[in-house]
Amino acid sequence: MRARSAAGPLAPGGAPGALAAGGDDDEDGFAADATGAIRQHFDEQGYAVVQALLPAALCAGVRAAFAAEVKPYEGPLYRQTSAHAERHLLSDRGYVLNPLLNVQSLDQRRFPRFRAAGLELLTHPRLHAVAAAILGAPGTVVQSMYFEGNAATWAHQDVYYLDAAPPGRMTGLWIALEDIAAGAGRFYVYPGSHRIALGQNRGELDFAFHHERYKQRVREAIAAAGLVCRAPALRQGDVLFFASRTIHGSHPTTEPRRARNSMTAHLITTGAGLLQFQRRTKPLATVRIHGVPVHLPKDQNAWAPRAMLWLESTLPRTLRLAKKVAIKTLVR
Repeated sequence: MRARSAAGPLAPGGAPGALAAGGDDDEDGFAADATGAIRQHFDEQGYAVVQALLPAALCAGVRAAFAAEVKPYEGPLYRQTSAHAERHLLSDRGYVLNPLLNVQSLDQRRFPRFRAAGLELLTHPRLHAVAAAILGAPGTVVQSMYFEGNAATWAHQDVYYLDAAPPGRMTGLWIALEDIAAGAGRFYVYPGSHRIALGQNRGELDFAFHHERYKQRVREAIAAAGLVCRAPALRQGDVLFFASRTIHGSHPTTEPRRARNSMTAHLITTGAGLLQFQRRTKPLATVRIHGVPVHLPKDQNAWAPRAMLWLESTLPRTLRLAKKVAIKTLVR
């Protein structure tokens, strides 16, 4: 087990303090076979770190495929931060700042190595053995993301955006594809925050037109509860699992020369529905990959989603407004 140093306390106003922003978690992670202890810690704290869960060579292979196939691509791809079709947004150091959304749905003609390596990682048996212990049943991959640079993700609970139906049967996971430096913008969690119920995605907190109010509500809840931020010092192959109600995000980058190559995924128990914006149970389009059910939203290997990607990138303002109106109608 690797020792961890203490993370900092909450700063005034609910933002993580300076030590938390660059510090490490004060807990050891778990070994992959300690599934009972992992589940207990997850239930009590809302998260658990599992050390060296995934092979270093596989993590390195995913990174190499990203650099070879995705980085040079100049066309639009769906992005995690906006869910829109966008071209790469690069940092001064050349890192992609707008993370990819749904690696499993990428066009395998353009990105064969990267998609294959990413799916090998997302369906790895060691990963799913731990996920099944946490969920209490086998899991289905419903969403994934790839990060190279860090755009600094706001503090949030996933349940506001998506969850299993019924809620609570989803786990998120964050995979370190390299040793994540303290200044690269580490992933953080607020232990115990999975017990906090925030407002519903509707009215004054709706995602479509009042997303900033929701972000503020999260900050207020952190401060009111006196929660402490933890930013684990994850190394290549480590995985952090977190509950759908656990408040989490990523710290700003303080060392721009550092990348933070990583993948995130969301898994729901197989057979459960996927709840979107706390209102709509979304139909799943699943296929089995390496024996694991994987949902393929907007699958770019089919002509209709490819046409929609082109349309969204050609008429971005019109399509984004239409999406907002549709979401507002859904959550009103």
